Amino acid sequence: MNQRPAPTTFLPATQGAADPLPGLTPAGLQTIGVLRARRLLVLTLNLVTLGGLLYGLSWVLGAGGWTLADGVIFVAFLFGAPWTVLGFWNAAIGLWLLHGVEDGRQQVAPFAADGDAAAPIAIRTAILMTLRNEDPARAFARLRIVKESLNATGEGGWFDYFVLSDTNDPAVAAQEEALAAELVRDAGEDCSIIYRRRDENAGFKAGNVRDFCERWGERYEAMLPLDADSVMSGEAIVKLTRMMQAHPRLGILQSLVVGMPSRSAFARIFQFGMRHGMRPYTMGSAWWIGECGPFWGHNAMVRIAPFRDQCHLPVLPGGPPLGGAVMSHDQVEATLMRRAGYEVRVLPEEMGSWEENPPTMLDFAKRDLRWCLGNLQYLKLMDLPGLKPMSRFQLVWAILMFLGLPAWTLMIALLPVKVMQDAGIPDYPAGLAAFLYVLFFAMYLSPKLAGFADILLTRGGTKRYGGTGRFIASSLIEIVFAFLQGAVSSFRTTLFVIGLVFGRAKIGWNGQSRDAHALSFATAFAGLWPHLLFGIYIFGTLLALSPTVLLWSLPLTAGYVLAIPFAMLSASPALGEWFARRGLCGIPEDFDPPAELVAIQAGPRA
Repeated sequence: MNQRPAPTTFLPATQGAADPLPGLTPAGLQTIGVLRARRLLVLTLNLVTLGGLLYGLSWVLGAGGWTLADGVIFVAFLFGAPWTVLGFWNAAIGLWLLHGVEDGRQQVAPFAADGDAAAPIAIRTAILMTLRNEDPARAFARLRIVKESLNATGEGGWFDYFVLSDTNDPAVAAQEEALAAELVRDAGEDCSIIYRRRDENAGFKAGNVRDFCERWGERYEAMLPLDADSVMSGEAIVKLTRMMQAHPRLGILQSLVVGMPSRSAFARIFQFGMRHGMRPYTMGSAWWIGECGPFWGHNAMVRIAPFRDQCHLPVLPGGPPLGGAVMSHDQVEATLMRRAGYEVRVLPEEMGSWEENPPTMLDFAKRDLRWCLGNLQYLKLMDLPGLKPMSRFQLVWAILMFLGLPAWTLMIALLPVKVMQDAGIPDYPAGLAAFLYVLFFAMYLSPKLAGFADILLTRGGTKRYGGTGRFIASSLIEIVFAFLQGAVSSFRTTLFVIGLVFGRAKIGWNGQSRDAHALSFATAFAGLWPHLLFGIYIFGTLLALSPTVLLWSLPLTAGYVLAIPFAMLSASPALGEWFARRGLCGIPEDFDPPAELVAIQAGPRA
């Protein structure tokens, strides 16, 4: 029985939380000295590694004397390599924490044990679902499942539900209103369910959530934002709530969000790679980022009072595309929450927190470019006063995530030039060049390799993925996929950034495609013909100049010429069904689905 608790007066978080003790993080979870030492170690490891790579690269590029192309490649590598180097060390540290020590969880998430305690819940939480022209039946079915799962824990009375719509399609809005009324009727009196639709999409999703905070935030201690494709188990939500309750200075607690089972080949392969690679990477990064962690905007607990009072997003100066409302709001809100004296943490454990991934390469690109634009807007936020150094680093790192991709495209574009210049150099250091190439590729793949190792080293790990044979076959498929997809994404981001420079890039905010569907040749060609043209340039020149170099370049360059057939094949529903029947690139929920995902599969357009 989920009875609503009696009305309770809650102190705002800024009043109910004790001031942090000297030498400790705001929630008292770790000593600042320990985190500072970890960060210094990670910084040293990264600088030494990057310095070694740059030293070796300088020997290769400088053979026969430096040219303009050599200088450009060197600078481009300086922009493109740091992301890979830090990814390597995050994965290595994460794997060590998972399998090299006994207290890895405690070192990374000292708050996690409070989620396992049987403490009664005493704070009220609002669960928010934000919508904009999404499939209403699909979204409301997921919210209903979340509610039913929470009720099954016996703690459902502590949670209310808000559907926050920015839909501007009248037909979709009418469906939302009807489904909201139905959900209210079915819920009875065990909770409040409120549907609200704004007339304007001011501030995008962040503005939608802020409107909730200002209208209803006083009623609740915390909120749990969900996207239209998000689902969380009641058990996971209750655990996060207990952690937030136990630590009043915990401002944002981000769950580890993983993909749901999919019939799309593209989504299956993508989320298979993300699933096992994400755990060691996030574990390693959380070890040293500590209380200045990430916020992904959904499937996370947020303390409302400091969020409402201290996390106002500025309107960026200038016109579009970089001016106006902040699109990638979540990481900015995380930095502001930390500035306000609250911790931002990620729990790097799989715990019943899911989302859907784009079903095709073109749908993935739309989402990726929206993130790209949002992250590059951080260039106008670097002068925000009062940010912690680690929080400011998070913003810089988010910018480099997308600026590094054009740098790699530039290096590949100059490859034929470099081949011509080096053709007549005696005693060219080919061995050193090959060594650096292989070493860097190993570092690039390290999060995936660490994920493979994590599953193989965990007792029963491969069984969760359908057995060792399926897991190894799926891993090989995913590595090939990653190289092809990486080339396509890098070049598309490069074109987008060039468009930004000339003020021509435009990104909207609307409903997303989530179901498996085929791509016609015309659609794929229209979206990917520049990739093909660039690939013809690279392949044609290298084939004429040095077929050997062309062969070595294939992991980086094959994706250009194969972009169109690769997009069509990976979007094929038939291939997705074939993968699903054979259990290839399946995730644990494919083989042992929890009750929440079983209910989704039985619902409308699952």
